Amino acid sequence: MIRLFHPVFQKSRYRIHEIKTLFYRVLALLTVGITSSPALAQLPTMDEPTRGEGSGLMETIQNYLYDAAILGGLIIATVAFYIVGQSALAKYKEASEKGQWGAFGITIVVGIILIVAVIWLATKAAEIL
Repeated sequence: MIRLFHPVFQKSRYRIHEIKTLFYRVLALLTVGITSSPALAQLPTMDEPTRGEGSGLMETIQNYLYDAAILGGLIIATVAFYIVGQSALAKYKEASEKGQWGAFGITIVVGIILIVAVIWLATKAAEIL
């Protein structure tokens, strides 16, 4: 009598499962490939940099790097806003529990000064670039 749980049958079951999985993956790739090929014709063109394309490749790359530096400054300012806000919320929670509102006020004032300084430095850096 042949047992169904014999290792030979288990291996063949596993092999059939692998073949089915491969077939479904190939079928999914073909389906995606067939349905998405007309969409490639409608891709938008890339915007030129804010300072214009320039007269050559190097100048165009420099203009794109300028835009990337400006974006980096905006990201740094956003992180500063986030950190100040997070610190202010933590101090507010601490002040409401312990009643130390002076520390909360100092945190708010220092946070506002920090944000103004970061924005001012980012603006000056943009002018220097």
